[in-house]
Amino acid sequence: MMKVEKFNLITLREEVTLKKIIMLLIVILVLTACAKRVSNDYKFKGESEHWEAEYVYRGTEVWKKDTGDRTYSNEDSYQFLLKYKGSLEELSSIRKLEYAHKTNSSGGETTKEFDGPPEELLFTASGASEGGTKINENEVIQVNVKWGDLEESFELHNKSK
Repeated sequence: MMKVEKFNLITLREEVTLKKIIMLLIVILVLTACAKRVSNDYKFKGESEHWEAEYVYRGTEVWKKDTGDRTYSNEDSYQFLLKYKGSLEELSSIRKLEYAHKTNSSGGETTKEFDGPPEELLFTASGASEGGTKINENEVIQVNVKWGDLEESFELHNKSK
C-alpha cells in the first residue's frame, strides 16, 4: 500500500517570512515602549491697568532608552501677545513702545518705533528652540511695558492648570 503524507499549508519560505514579521513587530513594540513623549502646553495670562498679555507655550519632551543609554530631547515654541486695553486714539501720541517678558530661564525684549500713530492695539513676539530649557507649569512670567513716559509691570500666571 502507498503511504500518503499530509501536505503542510505553510511552506518553509512562508514560515521564515512569518517569523521575520513577528520579530519586526516585537522590535517595534519594544522600541516604542522605551520612548516616553510628554507634551507641555500652557497658557499664561495677566494684566495691568493699561495692558493685558498672554504667553502661549508648547513644548515636547522625549525620553528614550537606547542600547542601555537614556537620552532626552525637547522642542518648544512660544507666542507672546500684548494688547492695549484702551483705544487707538489713546496710543496716538506714542512714537516708541518697548515690552519685555522674562521666564525663569529665558526672556525676550521688543522695541517698536512708529513714524505715525500705531495702527493696532495688539503686539506680538514669538520664538522656538530645540534642546533649550523648558517652561514649568507653575512659573510666573514677568512683563514690563514702556510707552511714552509711562511704564507698567505685571505677572502672567498659568491659566491652563
